[in-house]
Amino acid sequence: MTTALSFRPLDSGWTLRAAAGPAPDGFDAPVDAVVPGCVHTDLLAAGLIPDPFLDDNESALAWIGLVDWTYATSFTWAPDDADRTDLVFEGLDTVTTILLNGREVGSTANQHRSYRLDVRDALVAGENELVVRFRSPVKYANEQSVALGARQRPYPLPYDAIRKSACSFGWDWGIATYTSGIVKPVGLESWSVARLAQTRVVATPAGDGGTITVEVEVERAPGAASVPLSVHATVNGPGVSEKELQGATVELAGDRATVRLELASAERWWPAGYGEQPLYVVDVRLQGGDGPDPLDAAHRVVGVRDVRWDTTPDDAGTPFTLVVNDQPIFVKGVNWIPDDALTVRVTRDRLRRRFEQALDANLNLIRVWGGGLYESDDFYELADEMGLLVWQDFLFACAAYAEEEPLRSEIEAEARENIVRLGHHASLVLLTGNNENLWGYEDWGWKLRLDGKTWGAHYYYELFPALVAELAPHVPYAPGSPFSPGAGWDGEAQTGPHPNDEQHGSMHLWEQWNRLDWPTYRDHRPRFVAEFGWQGPPAWSTLVRSVSDAPLTPESPGMIVHQKAMEGNTKLTNGLIPHFRMPEAMEDWHWAMQLNQALAVRTALEHFRSWAPHTQGAIVWQLNDCWPVTSWAAIDGDERPKPLYYALKNAFAPRVVTVQPRDGGLAAVLVNDTADTWDGEVVARRVGFSGDELARFTSTITLAPRETITVPLPAEVAAAGDAASELVVAGVGELRGHWFFAEPRDSALGAAQVEVRTEPAADGTLVSLTASSLVRDLTLLVDKVDPGAVASDALVTLLPGESTTLLVRHDGDPLAASALSDPRVLRTANELVAS
Repeated sequence: MTTALSFRPLDSGWTLRAAAGPAPDGFDAPVDAVVPGCVHTDLLAAGLIPDPFLDDNESALAWIGLVDWTYATSFTWAPDDADRTDLVFEGLDTVTTILLNGREVGSTANQHRSYRLDVRDALVAGENELVVRFRSPVKYANEQSVALGARQRPYPLPYDAIRKSACSFGWDWGIATYTSGIVKPVGLESWSVARLAQTRVVATPAGDGGTITVEVEVERAPGAASVPLSVHATVNGPGVSEKELQGATVELAGDRATVRLELASAERWWPAGYGEQPLYVVDVRLQGGDGPDPLDAAHRVVGVRDVRWDTTPDDAGTPFTLVVNDQPIFVKGVNWIPDDALTVRVTRDRLRRRFEQALDANLNLIRVWGGGLYESDDFYELADEMGLLVWQDFLFACAAYAEEEPLRSEIEAEARENIVRLGHHASLVLLTGNNENLWGYEDWGWKLRLDGKTWGAHYYYELFPALVAELAPHVPYAPGSPFSPGAGWDGEAQTGPHPNDEQHGSMHLWEQWNRLDWPTYRDHRPRFVAEFGWQGPPAWSTLVRSVSDAPLTPESPGMIVHQKAMEGNTKLTNGLIPHFRMPEAMEDWHWAMQLNQALAVRTALEHFRSWAPHTQGAIVWQLNDCWPVTSWAAIDGDERPKPLYYALKNAFAPRVVTVQPRDGGLAAVLVNDTADTWDGEVVARRVGFSGDELARFTSTITLAPRETITVPLPAEVAAAGDAASELVVAGVGELRGHWFFAEPRDSALGAAQVEVRTEPAADGTLVSLTASSLVRDLTLLVDKVDPGAVASDALVTLLPGESTTLLVRHDGDPLAASALSDPRVLRTANELVAS
């Protein structure tokens, strides 16, 4: 009788102990371990280490990465009728030797792939002992760096020499954890005759319907080479008829088969903001042997859609325009890092919360950055369901990578596995070879210092495009980010445009943060911005939870531990002074830096959007944090939104009115990123800070769907009589944009006068705010009143006499107006100017 595939989890009874290295006394005794899990989470659960995210515990726990750790468990096993029994590890972090009943059955050196070991001969009836010995990742990386030859990177430890999440060694926003652990499920898989080694599903639109193509490769058990096998595939979803539900069966030719299912009617999958996300369920069964049950089965969920990136040269250079179902998409994106430095703690619910925040901020794309992970199935499934597009980097970041063994084979193995694992997802719209390595090779002195060593060109220009073409030809690929279409590698040098040329493809803009000031974003008209950003501290509640300095100052010891950027505080100061005076009090400093971060990114985004369709997307660095830290994130390590979050939400709104410099004057730029025509009247006024109208201009406008238009403003509106005390307000209906003629520090901005009224709401407190003076960028730091509270909007500018209403979501009793009007909570730009 043929035995169908079965999987037995091995997730219980694990222990962990330090085996070698500089562990403190007592850590060689076993402690209970959770699998999936990691060393840090187990030691935390046992009460043996402090929270690494607090104060300077990072350095106090650095020894963890220098230790060899051993996981062990035992389980009972009885012989069965299966032809094979495999020990399957879905993920190991990172360098291991695996022993079953004292016999070495395998070794691993790659966090980014799974491992399958035939262990039937090593199993015994009754009790079995499984041991996984982890090498110190720090020591292994150093050894491999010596063996492969040291290469260029921005941080001391050679993360480039080990196939492990680069940021686990620390980054300019990240804690160095040097994690080890069995980070994904492990179990015994028993099977007979054959199993599905690879299942690739592609949904392609065709007229009003679509085609579902299923390609499978099987692995056969010894002695089963001649057993006839067949594959049956079915699809279900919107518009699928009763006849189509029956599916189709194809006999295998050798170890491969292709099944095509034609759908006469199929609904298209669209990104958020462009339509709905209908999904189709594809079930695949492998049949054969002498039993009626399938030998193996696979389940995939797909969306019927077409995707491409338009890089057809034009008069201005080379665009980088995402096109879905023949509709050009303005990309409203954010970069993504692992959502917790201890990645095993990132649950599906946590990802859903992050994605809900992303959608609330009007985002439509998340770029998974190349120094982190190939993101989880949960991540991609949620993205499919919620309409968030995903751009996934291959895992190479800011360094030269050796092309020699053993790295070369590991990289091919991980790429193959992850292309197949992710390729069917409707949300996946781009695979990218690396982060900044093409740029680094050209501009960061690598050529001289490499002195002829390999640096990764083979991967980006040859291996990855070949693997994508073989395994997922429907998924677009770019060799790097940034990247200029038309560039290449001739075996000795990169050819074509510079990788970071703003007129060609994607670019990264970092000189503003590193050296210049944020108004200089307006000096650039890129075709697509894949990275740019500005730093700011986390929410106050997050900051004081994680740093216990007394006194707490911008330069106090814990604050410096939680500021990872090179000269980070110096750059924060240099970026603030042109706009605001430097506050002395800590809470004022905190607000000033949060506000300046938001203003910097808002200025850039409104500028980029104003140049659509020449500029066809912007991806902000970054959405999220992996621990409590001063960083570029919009959502901090405790999941709280920063003012930057609201800058994204407003600048990425479906319809935007912004005032921009044009041809020596000013213009109102209207952006209509909706499917409906926008009719209205532009009203642009020059007003004094007192609210008095000094000049007015009106113009009737009609915007087609997805159109951007520019309305030049006449000189009487666009030119100030007194720059220090005037501004331009341009709007269509309730939407409006502002232009201030002077920096806040050089203006006559006085103290903010705001009346606060509150009333209960279904899920929190409704807050009415009325200004009796000009109020710039009014924001309620509501976490200071209730650490779980979140406001619906922020960065609101009001003229004298104007009002706005916000919803503050929270649990419990309504919040008091007196608490929200506290000057620690109700913040504006005014108090950073007025003496």
